[in-house]
Amino acid sequence: MKPTIVLAADHAGFQLKEKVKEHLLKRRYAVKDMGAHSYDDDDDYPEFIIPAAREVARHPHVKGIIFGGSGQGEAIAANRIPGVRAALYTGRNIDVVKLSRAHNDANILSIGARLMTEDHALKAASLWLSTPFRKEERHVRRIKMIDQLSR
Repeated sequence: MKPTIVLAADHAGFQLKEKVKEHLLKRRYAVKDMGAHSYDDDDDYPEFIIPAAREVARHPHVKGIIFGGSGQGEAIAANRIPGVRAALYTGRNIDVVKLSRAHNDANILSIGARLMTEDHALKAASLWLSTPFRKEERHVRRIKMIDQLSR
């Protein structure tokens, strides 16, 4: 069974979020869109990112993909929520996407919408969602250490 994917974006990531949402729905993922639900140049990313991060933190099998201009502020905001491990992807080396899942069990992928093409974002999202956490002892140990420090 495919996990539910929580999506959220501000104005800078709105269009790309809509494209990724369409892509995921075609692949039969359950999608929960936390907004923005329309383009508003004056919106503020924490309004959408924080509720999305809380939703991911509450449900261990849920994953999230969030979008902003650079993705940086969105990742910072999401990582303020205990239990969230948001990884930033800005369109450079796609191995970062794979490693964020395999080694860090990232449960949110933050995408810099102004830094990549739609095709690249779709590829990154698909790769991220299909990469399992390796569950090696060293990775599990490190995640536990981070979780203890964030409480």
